[in-house]
Amino acid sequence: MPITVVKDLPAIARLADENIFVMDTVRAESQDIRPLQILIVNLMPTKEITETQILRALSNTPLQLDITLLHMVTHKAAHTSEYHLSSFYRTFDEIKEQYFDGMIITGAPIELMSFEEVNYWQELTQIMDWSEDHVYSTLYICWGAQAGLYYHFGINKELLPSKLFGVFENEVLNTQPMLLRGMDEVFYMPHSRHTTVPIDKIKANKQLEILAASEKAGAAIVRSLDNKHIFVFGHSEYDRDTLQREYERDRGLGLDIAVPENYYPDDDPKKAPIVRWRSTGTLLFTNWLNYYVYQETPYIIEQIKKMKRQRLHRE
Repeated sequence: MPITVVKDLPAIARLADENIFVMDTVRAESQDIRPLQILIVNLMPTKEITETQILRALSNTPLQLDITLLHMVTHKAAHTSEYHLSSFYRTFDEIKEQYFDGMIITGAPIELMSFEEVNYWQELTQIMDWSEDHVYSTLYICWGAQAGLYYHFGINKELLPSKLFGVFENEVLNTQPMLLRGMDEVFYMPHSRHTTVPIDKIKANKQLEILAASEKAGAAIVRSLDNKHIFVFGHSEYDRDTLQREYERDRGLGLDIAVPENYYPDDDPKKAPIVRWRSTGTLLFTNWLNYYVYQETPYIIEQIKKMKRQRLHRE
């Protein structure tokens, strides 16, 4: 699948080494087709790593995607250069008049803070408000999923007794939604978080459905019944070594960090991690793009607001 990004984005070269086709804007402008407009709100501190992971996850569909990267102006990025942000990212003020077929809101390592304490919370809620009329479907990841559930549906996160860290088995609870098409009845997904959203509170909301869950990790995938909000509480986009780098970083800082569960063979950090979540990530992102974005979004993208309101009225 051709993914269109700003020319010279570092992720292009990395993905090309994996035989993933990424097209820059110069070539894309010569093609007479309507690509899907996808907005990625990247909240992670290591933005270049996350860009590559998300673009890789989006790469397994024949659809052409025109990617826009967005960063928060109310937060100073400590691990990403100003050059990178100014070259490849845009701000909300720069795109707020545009429409997008899909939006992805990433996780962020700030879950121990209340949402209102986050310095860019007001900016993020402004984006989530705006998305109601300017984005057809939104995919929220990890902290982004907790933030979206809290803001749109009033369900708050809760602190876990200890960090949920590792690769956990999840069970599909409903095979009918197209989001899970082709997925195994039991699948694996990495998690790295200190908080969770109580399953009973999600079940109590008639606008939401839990599609997959784990006895250990809790809710894994949740959707709003209109498919406009998809919440994924793990990280199916992670690289093989993402949890390892986090584990080694925390150990280097002298933190009390457990070996990530079900990640290393025999739970031995001296052995190479086993990837058991790649196909899950491929299906999640591909199915979301195909069935909840491409098959539903209007060809004239400016009609998103009208279509969403008509559907809401019918329901």
